[in-house]
Amino acid sequence: MMDRNYLPWWRLDNAAKIFPPTSSAHDSKVFRFFCELEEDVEPASLQTALDKTMEQFPIYRCVLRRGWFWYYLEESPLPALAHPEQLPPCFPIYPSPRRSLLFRVLYYRRRISLEVYHVLSDGAGALDFLRVLVYEYLYIRHPEDNLSANRVPVLGISAQQKEADSFQKYYEKPARRFGLSPSAYQIPGNRLPKNQLAILEGRISVKELLACARARKVTITELLTAALLRSIYEGMPVRSRKKPVVVTVPVNLRNYFPSFSSRNFFAIIHVGYDFSKNSTDLEAVLDQVKRSFQEKLTVEKLKAHVDSLCALEHNFLARIAPLPLKDVVLRYANRIAARAATVSFSNVGKLSMPEGSKKYIRQFGVLTCAGCLQACSVSFGDSFVITFASPYRSRETERIFFQELSRLGLDVTLTTNIEEEVEQNAVL
Repeated sequence: MMDRNYLPWWRLDNAAKIFPPTSSAHDSKVFRFFCELEEDVEPASLQTALDKTMEQFPIYRCVLRRGWFWYYLEESPLPALAHPEQLPPCFPIYPSPRRSLLFRVLYYRRRISLEVYHVLSDGAGALDFLRVLVYEYLYIRHPEDNLSANRVPVLGISAQQKEADSFQKYYEKPARRFGLSPSAYQIPGNRLPKNQLAILEGRISVKELLACARARKVTITELLTAALLRSIYEGMPVRSRKKPVVVTVPVNLRNYFPSFSSRNFFAIIHVGYDFSKNSTDLEAVLDQVKRSFQEKLTVEKLKAHVDSLCALEHNFLARIAPLPLKDVVLRYANRIAARAATVSFSNVGKLSMPEGSKKYIRQFGVLTCAGCLQACSVSFGDSFVITFASPYRSRETERIFFQELSRLGLDVTLTTNIEEEVEQNAVL
């Protein structure tokens, strides 16, 4: 039995501090990665694979605790168990009547899903966990393929590297705080009952999508961001078109600052377009989106962003303020920040797996829960999966978005968890 007085603990990283006070039943701050296999999942093998994976990610064996001044992570003896999927997608992990680990491993037919409370990790860190989990599972199920000769690269990274707080590693000095952003257009809508999420998943050929982006001399992320901006504009009431449409895009800082951390290490950039002052053509939107990415995705700009965020937690008054007061301030700051964005789009990018395991995997996917419409994407092989998660009844923005992609000549296959919409969406 673990001695309660000597349990290892970790401070929350800078990005994680906002999540505990702002989590709720309709905004759980939980995201999901899933892997769809070519065969049904065998539960006992998945549990064995999870046990092996936990050895590589000790920080995942943590619970969230409240201190006098800050929340913190503490190692826990609670077992990590794989469960059949029964709860709605991205169901709250915190707050909860009982303390639990900050992630779930679920299975349903051919899908293995990993749900993570954002306090524990960001998408890049969680994806490493899922890749190892899937690899270990396939290694157990298919020993004849000798998968052990093709280890997932992350297996060679030490526990200390995975547990590192990279925000503190790269923080140098207090930076000037950024000013408040103007209010952006907010998509209205009636919420689904019982905090449900409507999921709409679109699958596209990577080759076709990449050719479409290259023909316009932009990246896939830039193309999809521009298409999303246009889609929101098409669905806006005329009286609201004076407000800018703003997409928030999470940026994996590991691509700019060396880090192997499995914790949060990301920044958010805002990419907006004012349709009342500029052309509504997709090409015009693409030009501005491309400029925005080029201007904001530089080491200098991102370093200034990291310094600005870290300066707040190093402020003396912020450090000595009691936790209940911090919670109130952070909830208010979160509401203010939400007004500056219309929607969020996160492109995780290309995912790789060892060669011997690829034939058993059909696709990967990702989705996240928040108080508004969220879009996420990930690619594996020639499968590019875009997933919308929405708390609203209306599917208007998503419908227009996939129609926009169809007009670009892309073949989109759609699936949804809203049964009555399957037939309608299939002919978009």
